[in-house]
Amino acid sequence: MKSKLSIGLYWFRHDLRLTDNRTFNKLCSEVDRLICVYVKGQEKEFRSSFSEGETGRFKHKFEQESAVELDIALRKKKQYLLFVDAPAHQSIVDLIENYSITHMGVEEHPGIYETKSLDAIQASCPHVQYITDISHNLFNESDLPFELGNLPETFTPFRKRVENISIDPPIAALLELPHAIEPMPQAPEELSFSGRVRGGEVAGNEQLNKYLFGTDLIKQYKQTRNALDDWDSSSKLSMWLANGSLSARTVYHTIKQYESQRGENESTYWLYFELLWREYYQWYLAKHRGKLFQFSGVKQITPSTNFNENTFKRWCDGRTKYPIVNACMLQLNQTGYMSNRGRQLVASCFVHELGLDWRYGAAYFEQQLIDHDVASNWGNWQYLAGVGADPQSHRRFNLAKQTATYDPDAVFRKKWLGSEQQ
Repeated sequence: MKSKLSIGLYWFRHDLRLTDNRTFNKLCSEVDRLICVYVKGQEKEFRSSFSEGETGRFKHKFEQESAVELDIALRKKKQYLLFVDAPAHQSIVDLIENYSITHMGVEEHPGIYETKSLDAIQASCPHVQYITDISHNLFNESDLPFELGNLPETFTPFRKRVENISIDPPIAALLELPHAIEPMPQAPEELSFSGRVRGGEVAGNEQLNKYLFGTDLIKQYKQTRNALDDWDSSSKLSMWLANGSLSARTVYHTIKQYESQRGENESTYWLYFELLWREYYQWYLAKHRGKLFQFSGVKQITPSTNFNENTFKRWCDGRTKYPIVNACMLQLNQTGYMSNRGRQLVASCFVHELGLDWRYGAAYFEQQLIDHDVASNWGNWQYLAGVGADPQSHRRFNLAKQTATYDPDAVFRKKWLGSEQQ
């Protein structure tokens, strides 16, 4: 029989969901009382030092919607999300001390700032029992057929060694949660949803099921995924995967369920293929750590580029001499979204045509993109800059040829630039 109550604190970071949240479930099984915490503005706290601007309004709105939806889900189980409007470290330490926290749960994440923040809390509060687990990835580290230090330096060898590994099924959300520490406060003001993009676990699952079972669009994914401006051309699931409103394991097993019921083809596999790219970069960051943010990258090759503030600003604002790049940048600034093809084009332009330090482009994406994932974003920018996981050096896109291929009738350019600027 326990001599005193165990009190748990769970810090939601990039896992804003109750389904398939191993760490949260583990903590709940260990404690009698529970406080659930979300730090407002933490998406900016976790940004790199190159990202000094304000978080893009679309990214911020999506993050806040996701947190509010999580609070709604917790309240249905007689819990709630405590929104803390202060720097994460001091806020968490104060809560631990004020509520005599005995256990703390937080998802393992490969991000540098995420790791440092947890290390600092552990150093300040060594008496607390910490519970962590990986829920951001498809695989556990123990699943990998190699030591992390032997992670292949490029994607294809990684894919070939892991694509047939069994992936744990997602675990269900708990039906009941430990009691709240204090009486439930009034719910925060609900956000008004506009447009088709809405943050949160419910919306993420709706998009997943619509793209697969609701429309069968997944069967054309490989053929349509390079479209610049069409919602149905790709799954758009990266938005909910980025802040953990949706888990990668849930997406994978839903794909497998779809294949078993409605058949598989190259496109259904290709959505899994893209999940593997995302997975590769999670382990790539876990292995290389700070090298992902260094100018010379993982390859330790010094690019022949530099930083010019005026040129950088013109790229950010969509005022270069390349219309396709300008259209993509205006799309990003006005929606928080850019297609995968668009990202490759504007990054290639940034590095090769404009001769800019790739880190500032990566930081601007980090600031603006709704679906920003630190590992995928910085890994892909290194790839385009020739200092990362690309087996070729300095992959450069012919912008005129790409424009003719992906916007032959100037529909995309006219939409974002107007008829006279395309």
